[in-house]
Amino acid sequence: MAVVLATGCSPEDAPFHGQEVSWRPCHDGEEDAAGGGADTEWLESLECGTVTVPLDHGEPRGRTLDIALVRAPADGPKEEHLGSLVVNPGGPGVSGVRALESPLFGDGIRAAFDLVSFDPRGVGKSGGFACGDRYALVDARQSVAGTDPGDLGAAELRPLADAARGYARACEERVGEEFLARVGTVNVARDLDVIRDALGEERLNFVGYSYGAWIGALYAHMYPENIRALVLDGAVATRMSNAEAAVDQVAAFQHTWEMFLADCVAEVDACPFTGADRGSGGPGAASEADARMAGLLERLDRDPARVEGIPVDGRTLLTMVGMALYQEGAWDHLAGVLTALAEGDDRGVERHLGRLYDDTFGQYAKAESGESEPGTGHQDAGAAYTAVRCADRADPEDVTAYRDAADEAADISPLFGPGPVWDQLPCAYWPETEKAPTALTAPEAPPIVVVGTVGDPATPYHWVREAAERLETATLVTYEGAGHTVYGWGRSPCVDGAVDAYLLTGEVPRPGLTCPPAVT
Repeated sequence: MAVVLATGCSPEDAPFHGQEVSWRPCHDGEEDAAGGGADTEWLESLECGTVTVPLDHGEPRGRTLDIALVRAPADGPKEEHLGSLVVNPGGPGVSGVRALESPLFGDGIRAAFDLVSFDPRGVGKSGGFACGDRYALVDARQSVAGTDPGDLGAAELRPLADAARGYARACEERVGEEFLARVGTVNVARDLDVIRDALGEERLNFVGYSYGAWIGALYAHMYPENIRALVLDGAVATRMSNAEAAVDQVAAFQHTWEMFLADCVAEVDACPFTGADRGSGGPGAASEADARMAGLLERLDRDPARVEGIPVDGRTLLTMVGMALYQEGAWDHLAGVLTALAEGDDRGVERHLGRLYDDTFGQYAKAESGESEPGTGHQDAGAAYTAVRCADRADPEDVTAYRDAADEAADISPLFGPGPVWDQLPCAYWPETEKAPTALTAPEAPPIVVVGTVGDPATPYHWVREAAERLETATLVTYEGAGHTVYGWGRSPCVDGAVDAYLLTGEVPRPGLTCPPAVT
């Protein structure tokens, strides 16, 4: 297993500072820009470029990587221009270049800043890759899906361990141990400083969502003197293994699911969970509402619904439910789907399920599908996700530690179960990597704004609160609603107004600011 190596800012990559980005239109011609139903005028405004960074920032004469950038130039008066605002949408494994293909933020931010995003190393056009057979991991996980994790012995665990070990070895063979050792976030933060310099910015303006908040927190730890404004929305816990983090996320999904149930019962006349206990059973005991949902999933496994001929079984529906929990705005539609399925309303299923399927797999599955840009070769966002997570954290090497974590997750949420823990098992067999520092206090950084959502299913609110407490100059803004991250999506004028003011003027939100939910 990997050990924690020395980290931190090094002057040895100074030769990579002083670059200038040669910007060019991202989309050549109206037909190219109009693809995917996106905002054509916005797409035509986008400019693309690259910066070059060393694979190993301590060895600048060695192998290099080209980091892909995208920019949406500010559309306000030049005299009011505040420079560049760099955005990372999360992940790991998510393309920042693709994320900027849709307009971000409100008019005031877009008028004042050039919006810039990038594909982190190992992602998209910045060396994206594919390795191993992820479906072997899925199959191995499914082979034990009907068994309580605590009852799994050595024989039952062996296929899981073999699939995870095979995946790790295939990644090492495909992209090399040297690359995997340096794909982690500590090097992304170093790349970000090269990007800041290439943009001509003395100090960085940055908004990071979820995994992007981890990049920003590391940057504050390593380069506090180079920051003007830093927004961390949905901060990630850094002082735990991937298996432990997955247990926390299962608990967060269960919490957000229970918030959805309460909204469904309050807002939908025919909600299938009306009258059911919604979560008072405690750890290890499914609520009546969860039992009803489990029965619906089992029914779909026996007799899948269909979307334009594509079968939707229980596992597929649960994926769709999980993704719908990311956005409060999808909850009414989710309630309609579950109501129609529970009532056997074929017309309602036909009307609602297709939209939910498109909402889920037009975004989530597109990112996971390995779609590649011309000339980049086959890519798999899941490979980058695994590689970065394994690189960033110190993980146990014994499969029984994952079994115990999976058992804990199953106790917390019989519905969402142990799957997210098993997904981390390749980290037990990962090659040695340079780990990022975890005790991030950044006392020399200017004021930082941390944003947290009480019902966030992917970055639990207590992670955000703990990050705000550790970062000595941080101010926490709390959104009392649900969904994965909130700033800039128009869901909370309260959050947007406070953070906009900070980015535009440097005015820090008042301590303890709490914003009401959009769904009540």
